[in-house]
Amino acid sequence: MPFSFAPSGSEAWPLYVLQPDDVALWVAQQSDDVRHWVEANGFNGAIGSALMLPAPGGRPRGALIGYGTEAQRKRGRFALAAAAAKLAPGTYRIESGVPDDAMAEEALGWLLAGYGYSRYRDNAPKVPELVAPSGIDASRVETLARAEALTRDLVNTPASEMGPSELETAARNLAKQFGADISVITGDDLLKANFPMIHAVGRAAAQAPRLIDMRWGTAGPLLTLVGKGVCFDTGGLNLKPGASMGLMKKDMGGAANVLGLAYMILALDLPLRLRVLIPAVENAVSGNSFRPQDILTSRKGLTVEINNTDAEGRLVLADALALADEEMPDLLISMATLTGAARVALGPDIAPFFTDSEVLAIELEQAGRRMADPVWRLPFWDAYEPRIEPGIADLDNAPSGGMAGAITAALFLRRFVEATPRYAHFDIYAWQPQAAPARPKGGLGQGPRAILDALPAALNL
Repeated sequence: MPFSFAPSGSEAWPLYVLQPDDVALWVAQQSDDVRHWVEANGFNGAIGSALMLPAPGGRPRGALIGYGTEAQRKRGRFALAAAAAKLAPGTYRIESGVPDDAMAEEALGWLLAGYGYSRYRDNAPKVPELVAPSGIDASRVETLARAEALTRDLVNTPASEMGPSELETAARNLAKQFGADISVITGDDLLKANFPMIHAVGRAAAQAPRLIDMRWGTAGPLLTLVGKGVCFDTGGLNLKPGASMGLMKKDMGGAANVLGLAYMILALDLPLRLRVLIPAVENAVSGNSFRPQDILTSRKGLTVEINNTDAEGRLVLADALALADEEMPDLLISMATLTGAARVALGPDIAPFFTDSEVLAIELEQAGRRMADPVWRLPFWDAYEPRIEPGIADLDNAPSGGMAGAITAALFLRRFVEATPRYAHFDIYAWQPQAAPARPKGGLGQGPRAILDALPAALNL
């Protein structure tokens, strides 16, 4: 099965994980043949280094992997994954060298090192099998890896084959796999059901806009996840230049991450009730595109002045958040590839989030560190509220001035969440711009592992 550890009890070669300062001591304890081999090959324990150890007759007897220094490991994640593909084919077990508190992260990285987007050709790296290290929850780590692979596949798929209809199919497949209920409101039925902004953003596209609504579980606290599903974003009538449009297949990265998180929750059978809402649209250009200076009335009744049709994600999220808020879930989380301002603030590697709950913020940041899924809190800064109030309508979807764009977008969304006691919004990138250990260039999960690990404390599970 993909993203699985080798069966327990498998015959495996020992894997010795060494920091640079440990190499000399380890070598000194070995036979002359091994010592001469390691010295001749110049193995120094650097991250990304690997060396097969020969037995008499030339067959492998094990391998060394460099773990780098603590300072070097702080500059990245998944240090073992940097060298996994350099080993000879076979099965390995970690014999020594990985701290207990890092073992689950390194095991996850090993599994993720085998990911490659292979819909059109086989791009999967040839990574040897690993026996699950003792002391970790192997089934849980495998679940995290499969969820991440699901998210990456969804983001990596071109918009020609991942429109609103295909995103709906992905949600339906997940619901079927775990026995969840799912319903979808499509096209003009969105107007009848009072989702006018989802309809307005998606009505110009060849595929009809829709709202995907999945439910699972009958007992426990209610967690509602809302994911932005803009399957391609041209910018609408405020058309993006070509360079800015090039990655817009990933503008449904919020939905992909929400589905990945839902997979984890369902596969781990957490004792909660789950609702997943995905407004799935394409922001296309046609004769019936919504226009700059249009005034849209939202599900909540708030009016929105459109000052940029390229700020469409917050519009579709707003209608979905208003629906979620009507039910007053115990915890409401939205995820979206929403603003370039978030990337300017924190770059592609850290997922910023917003919440008014100090306790939830601490839980999320601590969980992010534990799960190698870094997140960082930005403020719902109340003093910026006037910036999203244009005067002619209740709200402005694209305030002028260019400053604090991630914050003003988050403040816009917060206007649609009033009854729910705890709300967090994640403004993610969902893309790895350059290859890194266990993270090839392409679609990426950002935030789900941190959220998952924070749920027991956040919901008293």
